[in-house]
Parts: sequence; structure tokens; C-alpha cells
Amino acid sequence: PTSHSFSPLQMTYSLSEPGENQTISDGFILVGFSYLNELQILLFLLLLVTYPIALVGNLLVILLIILNSSLHTPMYFFLVNLSLLEICYTTNVTPQLLVHLLVEQKTISFVGCMVQMLVFTALALAECCLLAAMAYDRYVAICHPLHYTTIMNGRVCAMLLGVSWTIGLLVESAETTWLFSLPFCGSNRIPHFFCDIRPVEMMVCADVSKNEIVGLTVSALFIMGPFILIILSYILILSTILRLPSAEGRRKAFSTCSSHLIVVTLFYGTCLSTYLKPISSYTPESDHWISLIYTVVTPILNPIIYSLRNKEVHRAFRKTLEKSVCSQLAEGKGE
Repeated sequence: PTSHSFSPLQMTYSLSEPGENQTISDGFILVGFSYLNELQILLFLLLLVTYPIALVGNLLVILLIILNSSLHTPMYFFLVNLSLLEICYTTNVTPQLLVHLLVEQKTISFVGCMVQMLVFTALALAECCLLAAMAYDRYVAICHPLHYTTIMNGRVCAMLLGVSWTIGLLVESAETTWLFSLPFCGSNRIPHFFCDIRPVEMMVCADVSKNEIVGLTVSALFIMGPFILIILSYILILSTILRLPSAEGRRKAFSTCSSHLIVVTLFYGTCLSTYLKPISSYTPESDHWISLIYTVVTPILNPIIYSLRNKEVHRAFRKTLEKSVCSQLAEGKGE
């Protein structure tokens, strides 16, 4: 069979089948959950409920922190950005998935696929770095409490956030551009419900060994690197907590870290099982469900995790609610 390379400007690529030479200009087909057949409607209804919950939950966290000055601390500064990142993360994938669960033609343009991959991977790397920054914040708060406000000042927090986003955007812009500069041929059917690195690499009709090495290097540096920093931070935190004289002090210190630990476990548990393995071991069906966890489920759980175990958030929520009720009562009396 013969194949023709394509360029982003043409937004075309060749489809090569035995005895067939056809140029396609409509983009890729995202196979996604087509194998579920009629059950796609059930998944659609489930996502139709969970996606708004994820958006509302994270928006409430953002508004609650912005409206309450008592929560204007480094910990909640990072939490606002984590919630914003989760909103972008799930919105990059879920609306398109909802549409594709209802239609026969699950298409995406070449440029659309490239942009979706860039946004998704950049957000993923930014979240890895942001979780490491949050772990460092907890380390300073527990291991160096007297110097906390000095070390974690506004400039340092802004710098940590800027580094997180910059790493994600620069690294993934380079990796995505390189991948999409390669020739694509064969079937135009991507075995996934969005444009992720592994399934798109399978569409390339060139040697992707260099891409795979780069991908594993990026994973080692910017996924495992922050993960190792998180582990080291919590080893130091745990050693400090165990030296505290009172059981109540140990309980309070650990409770400030528990939410972050749960979020880290959820995020890295799914990421490591997907990206730190060679393309030859990629299995579409199992990875579909793992991907669904970190694109839909995790953005729902994060605001719940940070809210349920956090007394400061509870107090801020009650305070905001009381202010709202009092303001409405005052307006009613004024009328």
C-alpha cells in the first residue's frame, strides 16, 4: 500500500488500505465507546449529570475562596488554581464525548485533534507540578511553621504557579508539534474517545521510537519528578508529625495534609498506569475507562475531598451563607 504525508495547513492525511488510495480531508474518527452500542446512551446520561456537577463543584470552591478573606492563604491560592485547572481539563474532553455518544460520525478535524491533545497534556503536566507545589506548601507549614508566611509569600506562590503552567505549555507544545509533523496513514480511526498521545502515536506510519523515548523522558521528568518531590515532602512531614508531643497536635497536622494526599493518589494512580508504559502495551478498552476516571471522575471528587474534611471551608461556607441570607432579609425589609 502507498501513503501520502500531510501537513497541518492542508488539514488532510492519507487513508491507505489494501488496494485503496484515498485522501481524507474531514479529520480523524474517534472510535471511543462505540463498542458499547446501545449502552452509549446510558453513559451519555451518566456524563450529562456528572459533568455539570464537576463544573459547579469547582466553581463553588473558587467563589468561596475568593469571597472569604480568611481563606486568602497559599494553600487556598493553589486550590483555586487546581479547581480552575480541573474545569479546563474536563471541558476539553467531556462536551465532545457527550456529542459523540449520540452521533454516528464521531469525527474531529486534524487541527482540532492537535489542539485537544496540546490542551490536555499541558494541563496534565501543569497539574503534576501544581500538586508538587501544594506538597511543598504543606511541608513548609508543618516543618517550618514560624517561617511559613515569610517563605510562602505572594511572590513565591505566583512563581510556583507560573512555573507549573509554563512547564506544561512549553513541553507539550514541543511534543505535540513534533508528533503531528509526522506522516499519518492507514485507517483514520483513533481507538480512543479523545486525542491522547498513545492512540494518536498508533496512527503514525513512521518510526515513532524517538517519540516514545521523548514521551517516556517527559513522563520521567515532569510526571515522576514532581511525584518524587511529593513523596520526599511527605516523608519529612511525617517525621515532623511523629515528633509532635500531643496526639491532638499530630491529628490536626495530619488532617491538613490528608485531602492533598487523597487527590495525589487519585491523579497519579491513573496517570502512572496510562503514560509510564511503552506504546506496545497500550490496550484501548481498559485505558478508555482509566482515562474516563481522570477526565470526569477526578474533577468531581477534588472539590468534595477538599470540602468534607476541611473545617475552614465549612466555616467559610456558613459565613457566606449567613451573609447572603442577611442581605436578602435586609433587602426584604427595605422594600
